Amino acid sequence: MIYSNPRDQAVDDAAVAAFTQSYGERATSLSPVAIVIAAYNEAGAIGPVIEALPEQVCGLATTVIVVADGCADGTAKEAMTAGAMVADVPVNRGQGAALRLGYRLVRDGGAAYIVTTDADGQYNPAEIERVLAPVVAGEADFVTGSRRLGSQETHDFIRRAGVLFFAGSLSLLTGQKISDTTFGLRAMRSEVTGAVRLEQPQYQASELLIGVITHGYKVAEVPATIHRRRIGESKQGQNPLYGLPLPGVNNLFYGIRFARVIYGTWWRERQRSRSAGRSGSSASPGSQARAAKMSGPGSVDASASSAAAGPGRDADPAKRT
Repeated sequence: MIYSNPRDQAVDDAAVAAFTQSYGERATSLSPVAIVIAAYNEAGAIGPVIEALPEQVCGLATTVIVVADGCADGTAKEAMTAGAMVADVPVNRGQGAALRLGYRLVRDGGAAYIVTTDADGQYNPAEIERVLAPVVAGEADFVTGSRRLGSQETHDFIRRAGVLFFAGSLSLLTGQKISDTTFGLRAMRSEVTGAVRLEQPQYQASELLIGVITHGYKVAEVPATIHRRRIGESKQGQNPLYGLPLPGVNNLFYGIRFARVIYGTWWRERQRSRSAGRSGSSASPGSQARAAKMSGPGSVDASASSAAAGPGRDADPAKRT
């Protein structure tokens, strides 16, 4: 992974070292599926979310990794008590930076697949298998859930309109039909996260999606559900007036920042693709990775991986905390 910000690299390097020291061999021998959660001050919500996650998905054992992003409450302790492995980062940088660190921990730990979900309980854990199955089957490299193909509980007209607008914009820019650009329940092959450039500290979902598409990886969507947050408050769309009952202002700030990420990332990746074309680069990373998965030694046998990893997230439940 290449960092554009030396400070970010220093924070991640320190977090990786602390994580490895804390978990020892477990940090480098993860289960085949790693469920990554970025959490910021989610005490009271994170524990039930982790406890509801499946111990096996698609016949493969899971490990839960929570990146506590500069939390000032009991999020990290609650996550460990619930059975997750926790990277407790002392500084709050944003969901995008936290997920980028989580992806790095997964790649270092040898997990074949990554699933992401949120810490607030808005996504249905029963739908994880639906999202991961096409990736395990080799039908896609990256799969995202879609509320527009599935369902959503929100009746916020502005937010619904924003989802529609940004999905249309991203589809037009990339040539890939996408109906939901911000859905947090996603699955991917772990190496995909190391091939794309991830710089955004906050709105990383669209940056990752655009990067995956422009690198030639196969992307798919599946119907999924998003529920209303029942504990705490959303961290999205923060602004100088955040905390006041002005949801329209919050949505406006969120939309402006999200638009900057989408159009900025698309322009950056367009320039990268042009440079790669001028330099005579051959096959895209996506096509190369799929070929390696079909014929190379890095392919994953689901039954063997599941048996090796044991029936649950960890071979020794007593070590989860």
